[in-house]
Amino acid sequence: MSTNDSMNTSLYAAREPIFPRRVSGTFRRLKWWIMGVTLAIYYLTPWIRWDRGPNLPDQAVLVDLANRRFYFFWIEIWPHEFYFVAGLLVMAGLGLFLFTAALGRVWCGYACPQTVWTDLFLLVERWVEGDRNARLRLHKQPWSAMKARLRLTKWTLWVLIGIATGGAWVFYFADAPTLARDLATFAAPPVAYFSIAILTFTTVVFGGFMREQVCIYMCPWPRIQGAMMDEDTLTVAYREWRGEPRGKGLRRRKEAASATSETTVTRAAGPQIGGRSPALKMPGIPDTAGGTLPLDGPGDCIDCNACVNVCPMGIDIRDGQQMACITCALCIDACDEVMEKVGKDRGLIDYIALSDAPRERGGEKPRSLWVHILRARNILYTVLWAGIGFGLVFLLFIRPEIELTVAPVRNPTFVTMSDGTVRNAYDVRILNKHGEERVFLVAPGFGQDLALEIEGRSGNTVSVPADTQALTRVYVMAGPENEIAEGDRTEIRLWVEDLMSGERAYSETTFTGRGSQ
Repeated sequence: MSTNDSMNTSLYAAREPIFPRRVSGTFRRLKWWIMGVTLAIYYLTPWIRWDRGPNLPDQAVLVDLANRRFYFFWIEIWPHEFYFVAGLLVMAGLGLFLFTAALGRVWCGYACPQTVWTDLFLLVERWVEGDRNARLRLHKQPWSAMKARLRLTKWTLWVLIGIATGGAWVFYFADAPTLARDLATFAAPPVAYFSIAILTFTTVVFGGFMREQVCIYMCPWPRIQGAMMDEDTLTVAYREWRGEPRGKGLRRRKEAASATSETTVTRAAGPQIGGRSPALKMPGIPDTAGGTLPLDGPGDCIDCNACVNVCPMGIDIRDGQQMACITCALCIDACDEVMEKVGKDRGLIDYIALSDAPRERGGEKPRSLWVHILRARNILYTVLWAGIGFGLVFLLFIRPEIELTVAPVRNPTFVTMSDGTVRNAYDVRILNKHGEERVFLVAPGFGQDLALEIEGRSGNTVSVPADTQALTRVYVMAGPENEIAEGDRTEIRLWVEDLMSGERAYSETTFTGRGSQ
């Protein structure tokens, strides 16, 4: 190739559509269950009710942006308690590290939203257009009335799923029944329609058209997982020492077996590998093309490409570990199905630790599953994950139901009354987390001989509505004989007491006297 030709060659490779074949088996059933559970949680959670008392939202899970509150069943998170959310995010990250170190990209293969919705879209596509071969034929056919009808039906169902997805998302930010009624009557805020439109578009594009490209090009996790995995990580792999050299198909093997009546095919005795027998040995079978096959004969892989045809990423697991593999294990189900049909042992493709490969090649048993799971690295992740979880639960149970913040008013810093009394002003914010209105007594710290007044009130009590906060102006006064009045800045405390429960809270602040001048 000339220099000019190489310079003009495009580095962009157009996407080849992937049409995964339907497969059944243990891992496919597990994926169906996880897809059903996760979708049910996502779509139904906003409709669960939870009684919190009068004047409070009764939606079990609600992100109340207007009031800056997050409700999760009996738990209520205020803005200043964001450390709970931060802790949950750290737990999610550690959990992802733990699962990846133990089982590879198992999150990507089973529970990632991109995988779940792609599976849902593929289910619709297969229901409308048929299985792999039918979809391949339809893809290659020129446009016709039948093709347009099938594509329009599929795209319509995709859009409906996208609308349901976007609609369910906005229900987390407002009362679901009320917002649903407003959406149906076109009385909802414009931001609700805009959010649903954006989420519908992204759901259809990512789940219907981009699919594996999102995992390969847009998601950063495939590039990070290399640091999380090691040779003891259990991940989907091909037992090439058992499968190679590949046969040329089941028909060739039957012909080879029937070409001689003197040779007997027997199963080799020996230790079990991972609960399964070792590969079949086929000594001395004549080659129908002439000559004789090697002593061990061809490997168990018959090169049927079943593992490739079911892969949603369109890769060949027999080529080794690849960044695009999401460890969905559908290739295991497909290969096991073929192995049963040709009379071979299951497990040619399986969850394997690379450190066990030399042992299995030598005919030994792989190490126990628990040896790979209960490693120092995984135990450390588990301890950190559980420690943060217990810490959050502990903080959740010990957090007070009332909170108090005090901010001195600095303009002016103090006022001298006609009788010599020095007065300081403070903005006091009382937070009432109870489900009913509470009355709080406000008082200065004990032993400092200070007086207190509340602006606009005759007494020293403040009424705070349920699940809200009240801001009030408080004046603290030190008499002319009090040394605090003559001093510079003195540390004092302001207390509040819930008159119903007796619960107290305090906040430390400073009192500015004449000595500060």
